[in-house]
Amino acid sequence: MPRRKDSVQTLAYGSWPSPIDAALAAAHDGRPEDVDFAGDEVWWTEPRPAEGGRRALVRRRADGTQETVLPAPWNVRSRVIEYGGRAWAAVTDARGPLVVFAHFPDQRLYAWRPGGEEPRPLTPVSTVGGGLRWAEPRIHPERGEVWCVLEEFTGDGPADVRRVLAAVPLDGSAAGDRGAVRELTDDRHRFVTGPRISPDGRRAAWLAWDHPRMPWDGTELVLADIAPDGTFRGARTVAGGPEESIAQVDWAPDGSLLHVGDRGGWWNLHRDGTPLCPREEEFGGPLWKLGQRWFAPLDNGLIAVLHGRGAPRLGILDPETGEIADAAGPWTEFAPALAALGERVVAVGASPYSGYEVIELDTRTGHARVIGAAHHDAVDPAYYPRPRVRTFTGPGGREIHAHVYPPHHPDCAAPDDELPPYVVRAHGGPTSRAPLVLDLETAYFTSRGIGVVDVNYGGSTGYGRRYRDRLREQWGVVDVEDCAAVARALADEGTADPDRLAVRGGSAGGWTAAASLATTDVYACGTISYPVLDLTGWSAGETHDFESCYLETLIGPYARVPERYTERSPAEHADRITAPFLLLQGLDDVICPPAQCERFLARMAGRGVPHAYLAFEGEGHGFRRAETMVRALEAELSLYAQVFGLRPGDVPELELTG
Repeated sequence: MPRRKDSVQTLAYGSWPSPIDAALAAAHDGRPEDVDFAGDEVWWTEPRPAEGGRRALVRRRADGTQETVLPAPWNVRSRVIEYGGRAWAAVTDARGPLVVFAHFPDQRLYAWRPGGEEPRPLTPVSTVGGGLRWAEPRIHPERGEVWCVLEEFTGDGPADVRRVLAAVPLDGSAAGDRGAVRELTDDRHRFVTGPRISPDGRRAAWLAWDHPRMPWDGTELVLADIAPDGTFRGARTVAGGPEESIAQVDWAPDGSLLHVGDRGGWWNLHRDGTPLCPREEEFGGPLWKLGQRWFAPLDNGLIAVLHGRGAPRLGILDPETGEIADAAGPWTEFAPALAALGERVVAVGASPYSGYEVIELDTRTGHARVIGAAHHDAVDPAYYPRPRVRTFTGPGGREIHAHVYPPHHPDCAAPDDELPPYVVRAHGGPTSRAPLVLDLETAYFTSRGIGVVDVNYGGSTGYGRRYRDRLREQWGVVDVEDCAAVARALADEGTADPDRLAVRGGSAGGWTAAASLATTDVYACGTISYPVLDLTGWSAGETHDFESCYLETLIGPYARVPERYTERSPAEHADRITAPFLLLQGLDDVICPPAQCERFLARMAGRGVPHAYLAFEGEGHGFRRAETMVRALEAELSLYAQVFGLRPGDVPELELTG
């Protein structure tokens, strides 16, 4: 029922009582991933923050029931390139499903049949200087093997690593003998994705790239013949290159080769090198994890695709006409996790008013329904934020895309003469994008009377290659300018209080937050999570191999512009930071290691700037444990309360020291 106007309380921003506490927000963090078919069943992984942050494997049986496949502490997650990739595969035979998965703590591959004995290892125990990791497994029962990506560390440094395609015996003979693993390719390329096998079983296709390129800069589509003995022969590049990013490759049922490439300025779908539906839309995205899928071929020749500007939609493409029929339903955002079986398509979708769910689309009827990880309102939806999609103007007249979440509460309003505080959020990546979906962490703030704005600054994906190339050699400039331009615009139009603006971000967003505090006077405080702070140290071996040359494009080649690395690093300019801040860090983070924070804090010492540093044992890059997320979120709110003069209620006070 609608609330009566006289029931609305007038309370200052930041003091509105909210049923969305930090524990509730933490419990709903994360989304389903690695969706695929196991026989006729749909399986996926999903986060379990309350179970130590593990990822559980879940199945949906034919009768519609849903169950966890593996009990705790099994954690189905790969660490290949640190960000991981598809970590499981399954086939079904007369004995039922056989699943092969990577277990996060030891990174070994295991095989298991539900209802049977404990999972049995297929790969050897990793040794110091010879760590083994696996991703994108595909089971080939006829060969008695699992084909996958093998990442092997050959020394102690992050650069001492090789990656190849490999075949692992299903009989377990490789569990104690590394030599039983059959390598399918050599290590001429630094990075590879898992092989996709043609319908006739005679060819394999995969993606490859090398330093200093990232996969959204330039990749190669490699094709090889498969000999009767299962060896790969005649590997050759058939598409892509240094200036073209190919995000995904797969085979159509008729044997034609499909790929998504951006040679026309947008990630578009191609068949045997010819564009199928040339549009100024994205049919792909940045390959941060191996095995991401933006399209899935159907047996009838149609292709399920994700496409659009900004938010991707789910559609069915007719490759003969180039027409797309979008799936009906409330979902406005889809993750790159498509899979198809026959004429069935499964996807992971969400909306501003629902979290990510597993969805099945029947392409014969056009009917889509939720079949897993169904969204359930944890609180009255009246407390959810009401986002606005905005386009702002930045320096030089450039467009800046953003999602604005004004303060919202069904029973509270602020005094007419008060403007709300706002938190400007910079997403990670930075080659990524903030999705427009329900996030209870956002609602945690907006339902208390604190506005939030997600800025898809220049360099973000979803808006074509030219938009994401704005950040080339401009990291720490364009991202900072765009966030500041949005913050100033909200203040100038009377949406936000100019004296109560905060900036926050994690990973690359943490860099943007720290750089913003060091180079602008826009923000009264900031929250910096697992950040890059020292470019010179980061590029000199402090990060992992995947991103070790990322700064070549984001900042410029170090050999050519070493002064730029110093000039832009917040750690080198700690003396410029005068606003209070909260610094959050996982102590097991190998992507943005704690050493970056420690050097930064050493240079802040004795300067009298109020700040707090919270470091968490057992957490890596991005927090996954419920207790960590609760502590971090409450600490962030306490920072804003102290700086902005808010009264948020029973949130533990964060101790700030100078």
